Amino acid sequence: MKRIQTLTLTLFLSLLVSQAFAWGQLGHYLIGYMAEKQMKKSTKKKIEQILYPMSLGKSGTWMDDIRSDRSYDYATTWHYLNSKNGEYDPSTQEKTGDAYEAIQRIKAELKAGGLDPKTESEKLKMLIHMVEDIHQPLHVGTGDDRGGNDVKIEFFNQPTNLHALWDSGMIDRQGMSYTEIGEELYRRLTPEMHASYRSSTMLDWLKEAVSYRPMVYKLPENKKISYQYMYENYHIAEERMIAASVRLAQILEDIYP
Repeated sequence: MKRIQTLTLTLFLSLLVSQAFAWGQLGHYLIGYMAEKQMKKSTKKKIEQILYPMSLGKSGTWMDDIRSDRSYDYATTWHYLNSKNGEYDPSTQEKTGDAYEAIQRIKAELKAGGLDPKTESEKLKMLIHMVEDIHQPLHVGTGDDRGGNDVKIEFFNQPTNLHALWDSGMIDRQGMSYTEIGEELYRRLTPEMHASYRSSTMLDWLKEAVSYRPMVYKLPENKKISYQYMYENYHIAEERMIAASVRLAQILEDIYP
């Protein structure tokens, strides 16, 4: 009996750790799914050839999947950045790099071309992941609580943390597949939203993330979260995933017209 309890606890803790990485499998898949629906056919074809046999949706999770490979340790800090008020200050970032700098650098490298197939594929998968990640509000952190990972909460009576809640908790709670959520969110993308998202700069992305902090951190005193927090905040996660899909499609079209 004790062995079963230990295994159950280990699996649960492993789930919490995996959720602290990024949007989570479902979030990355559905952002990629929506981005594919927006890309030009020529761009989509080129992307598919570079990523084959991996899909665009699955490619969004690759940068999390390689965390156990020590040869990629150099990219550990590229999933996020620090910003107090929506600014980008290189002096407040991790010494090993950050998402803001890495996105711009890798985009330029891919656009320049001349990379061998393996390198191009890996850099493209990194770019896809980071563009998606940076739209999760807590991946633009204050630098004080590890993007909400240190904020311990209960979500429907299960212990977790604020970062994991935004990465996966609220999305998984919907009980829907990535295609079901993706289709629902894609219907909400108006021409006006599309134009607005595409006209923004990366600094605008940071300001957007910071603007959501008051809502993200508005927690009950007992840190027990359920329906009320979901009702007040899940629409933010939805909007962020829609924005990420538009901007991902735009960046990929710029690199592979």
